[in-house]
Amino acid sequence: MAKADLAARGLLREFRIDAPPVDPFALAEHLGVLVVPQHMDDDVSGMLLRKDGACVIGVNQAHSFERRRFTVAHELGHLRLHEGRPLILDTDARVNYRNAVSSMATDREEIDANRFAAALLAPEDMVRRAAQHISFRATDDLVRVLAKRFQLSEVAMTYRLMNLGIVSGPAH
Repeated sequence: MAKADLAARGLLREFRIDAPPVDPFALAEHLGVLVVPQHMDDDVSGMLLRKDGACVIGVNQAHSFERRRFTVAHELGHLRLHEGRPLILDTDARVNYRNAVSSMATDREEIDANRFAAALLAPEDMVRRAAQHISFRATDDLVRVLAKRFQLSEVAMTYRLMNLGIVSGPAH
């Protein structure tokens, strides 16, 4: 199991979360991380700012509820998995941005943070358990029901189900 999956599982255990939907905003609060909705360019989903032991997640307030949830979970992944990247500011803060490039997951840290977010918001055991109790005619029916239950976009749930080997390809 990948480090990101183990870290997400550990966080869920730490706060005794065993049923969907997982609330990344509440987890951030429990970890002492302030989540601040902000005006951002549309291609920027969020950012993680770490300075002097304090952490703030900025999240694009114009994005959908499901996308903001994923962004907060993604930034928590950076917090748990990575030291952070320097950003040249007037202070020596360390910042991670989630934007169009990072969402393409071409950078190892971004891939890890996306994997952490998926494992946090749609843990494998919860997804498998939920899928067993749903009757569906087509993959898109399963995706729609699970996306709603786990409060993810249908696209994110499709990828999660594909990565878990539950479905073989995108729903049509």
